[in-house]
Amino acid sequence: MSEFEEKVIHMGDVPGATDIGTPFSVKSPVEVSLEINGDDVRREVPASRTLLDFLRDDLGLTGTKEGCGKGECGACTVLVNGKPVNSCLMLAYQANECKVTTIEGLEKNGELHPLQEAFIEEGAVQCGFCTPGMIMAAKAILDANPEPTREEIRTGISGNLCRCTGYVKIINAIEVAAKAGCKKGSMLG
Repeated sequence: MSEFEEKVIHMGDVPGATDIGTPFSVKSPVEVSLEINGDDVRREVPASRTLLDFLRDDLGLTGTKEGCGKGECGACTVLVNGKPVNSCLMLAYQANECKVTTIEGLEKNGELHPLQEAFIEEGAVQCGFCTPGMIMAAKAILDANPEPTREEIRTGISGNLCRCTGYVKIINAIEVAAKAGCKKGSMLG
């Protein structure tokens, strides 16, 4: 097994996600029912539609970015049942009955999420293309471990590529958010 294969979250690792096997034609429409950013969504989509395309094209949630389309860059990271997933690799129907959180789901009542604020304050936003996926990966890190070490942060964001910052400012921003109290059930929501 390659290093990349070891890091990929398989759909069987995401509680509630539907396995990759499909009993229907990839062109046939499939009904999906899921919660996205706290809203119940029910739509019919082609079985071959990725979660990324469903979010961006069907629902207009364009904060999630497509970088490589191959699961190698992490720009499309969203949370599915609290776990970070490359939405370019997951089919929309696989998220049926799941809870999906995108970057748009982090702000509440017009207020930025503490992670978003920390990224801005620490200068962790350069071109901004990787930022949504990086913040979603950071949220998953802090939900699982509210006081991660720098090494745990590095490991947690290792599936997300940034061509601009060199990662130091990103790691600093995640540390700042953690120190500010971004803990599961508190500021992170």
